[in-house]
Amino acid sequence: MRRLFIAGNWKMNMTAADAVKFISEIKDDLVAIENIDIAFCPTFLSVPAVSKALAGTSIGVGAQNMYFEPSGAYTGEVSPAMVAEFCQYVILGHSERRGYFGETDQGVNQKAKAALAAGLTPIICVGETLEQNEAGETTEFVSGQVANALDGLTGEQVGKLVMAYEPIWAIGTGRTASAEDANAIIGTAVRGTIENLFGSTVSEKVRIQYGGSVKPSNVKELMAKEHIDGALVGGASLKPSFVELLQNAL
Repeated sequence: MRRLFIAGNWKMNMTAADAVKFISEIKDDLVAIENIDIAFCPTFLSVPAVSKALAGTSIGVGAQNMYFEPSGAYTGEVSPAMVAEFCQYVILGHSERRGYFGETDQGVNQKAKAALAAGLTPIICVGETLEQNEAGETTEFVSGQVANALDGLTGEQVGKLVMAYEPIWAIGTGRTASAEDANAIIGTAVRGTIENLFGSTVSEKVRIQYGGSVKPSNVKELMAKEHIDGALVGGASLKPSFVELLQNAL
């Protein structure tokens, strides 16, 4: 039985002071929630403050990105070891990183290997555009993203990471893939691809999140599906009602 894992991706929101205030307001309610792994992924500048605010709890901290090199002349980048000093998780290949900043499958693969080597748990994001979805290309495209992201990894490594299926057309739009459609795509294009590449024992270990306008009113239906093991939550994780979302997930 895979344990639910729900992470809040704060994107480019909240100063460090705002983040600490928000955590202090909801921390007691979060700590009381059982049977769900919870994490917050703030901006790099807020990571240390959020890590300190959550010290002594089971709530994890993740970064929203990292570079694959251990050090060097890479202005503006952050290394795996820098992330691992404060975080347990790192989001890789989010569609906004791919779309706005030109990240590629190859780069995501390099980062995944570096993250695992640093002891981090990658949350690897995959997902199709509306045009691809309407053209019936979702399964082929997402399966390709999964295969490329995991290229060269061992089954043991893959079993430790997290995948996140986020249809691009559902991120921040209020539109959500139906629970049935999300489960079907995750089961075939994500878990099915992992099974084809690494076997059923590995594929059954991997936790796969759904992301895309997840909110308190739809989270329970999504989390009840066979292949959905959690959620990568954007805007809804910036509000006190995120506690309600977590409570409703069970």
